[in-house]
Amino acid sequence: MTIVDTRTPNPKSFIKGSTGDWEIVIGMEVHAQVTSESKLFSGSSTEFGQPPNNNVSFVDAAMPGMLPVINAQCVRQAVRTGLGLKAQINKRSIFDRKNYFYPDLPQGYQISQYKDPIVGEGKVSLDTDEGKIEIGIERLHLEQDAGKSIHDQHPNMSFVDLNRSGVALMEIVSKPDLRSSDEAKAYLSKLRTILRYLGTCDGNMEQGSMRADINVSVRRPGGAFGTRCEIKNVNSIRFAGQAIEYEARRQIDILEDGGTIDQETRLYDPKTGETRSMRSKEEAHDYRYFPDPDLLPLEFDDQFIAELAQDLPELPDEKQARFMADYGVTAYDAMVLTLERASADFYEDVARGRDGKLAANWMVNEFFARLNKEGLGIEQSPVSAAQLGGIVDLIARGEISGKIGKDLFEIVWSEGGDPAQIVDQRGMKQVTDTGAIEKVVDEIIAANPDQVAKVQAKPTLIGWFVGQVMKASGGKANPQAVNEILKAKLGI
Repeated sequence: MTIVDTRTPNPKSFIKGSTGDWEIVIGMEVHAQVTSESKLFSGSSTEFGQPPNNNVSFVDAAMPGMLPVINAQCVRQAVRTGLGLKAQINKRSIFDRKNYFYPDLPQGYQISQYKDPIVGEGKVSLDTDEGKIEIGIERLHLEQDAGKSIHDQHPNMSFVDLNRSGVALMEIVSKPDLRSSDEAKAYLSKLRTILRYLGTCDGNMEQGSMRADINVSVRRPGGAFGTRCEIKNVNSIRFAGQAIEYEARRQIDILEDGGTIDQETRLYDPKTGETRSMRSKEEAHDYRYFPDPDLLPLEFDDQFIAELAQDLPELPDEKQARFMADYGVTAYDAMVLTLERASADFYEDVARGRDGKLAANWMVNEFFARLNKEGLGIEQSPVSAAQLGGIVDLIARGEISGKIGKDLFEIVWSEGGDPAQIVDQRGMKQVTDTGAIEKVVDEIIAANPDQVAKVQAKPTLIGWFVGQVMKASGGKANPQAVNEILKAKLGI
């Protein structure tokens, strides 16, 4: 297969070496566990956190005479994922045996797909500082996971847990279109968001249900591709960025010292922040792929694909565009609001029938910030969409100021209750009586003649007076009215 370079070199992503600039070239193979209650070729449970070897059937353990039976739900999920990635769906695909020996692979081979995958080329769109870029998807294929070897429970023994053996994985292979650790992290985040929207993978990297093999090479800007090294099984977006930075620098140092890069598989150690050699990199012929004789080719028609396409949810890119058009939010806010499907749904409940931009400001700057501070997910929020919408209504109608709104948000977060009733009961309504505001303004102007002269000489200093009036009114004065009255009184 010929690898085509589709990216124009971007000097902002170059790495400085002692002999000049270098460019990183990155491709990823993301293994995403299919959301399914049973495994790819058996009826065993996929429930996470069970005791070792609890979710194991005779098929998973490769007992003699046991034959695999395809899980139709996993096939549907793979096709739905392909559609979400704007990819070519192959109506005929073949399962192959990928032969290698490891203690946690009881058959001595992995059932995977090689030349005829279920999904072909697609794309993922990323928002970067340079604008939108598209990362090509080479393919998506279905395969079964291996078990897990456990080495740290006994000094002289290793154990094998086959709970994951046979769990369905989608291996999503990107083209070598990524050019920095930041782009790689953005790609992993966006891919995880798409999978979660589709409901085809939960994206929980800490549980191993999404992990990445990262291929890294370096070259002179725009030059021929260098020799790549594969960093295996990275299970954190942050670790992915760190591993790429270290590996790129390691390769640059070797090349600038006159050495060559060995094509190999490496592991990333988050404790040291370094990658280390694991084994020499295998090629496809080392695995002796051949069609699995126990499984017929997968075949389906256009109607099957069309029915799955009809049932797809609105995906992040489309949702962002709609939020910008319908609610007038910025591109950045739309991106933040759609990172998780639950967040986007919550925002729509808040913004529907209200000022969309004001709702977005409160979601992004106050609501999300408080959730992050408390370490809570949106489903654990003590403030409902209706309550947050109530706060937005009060601000939009001018009944409370933004500052009082923050105090009100704290009360609702801690104590609950209806925002409008809290404002009435606690006397938090904004003062809009211009006569009352004028009285406060007159008192402050009379008490600060020196400051009056400064403001009249430099009108931008009027903020000092605004602050004093707001302070004197307990934050209840209408800020717009305060500004207008001050400008009239000070002759600005």
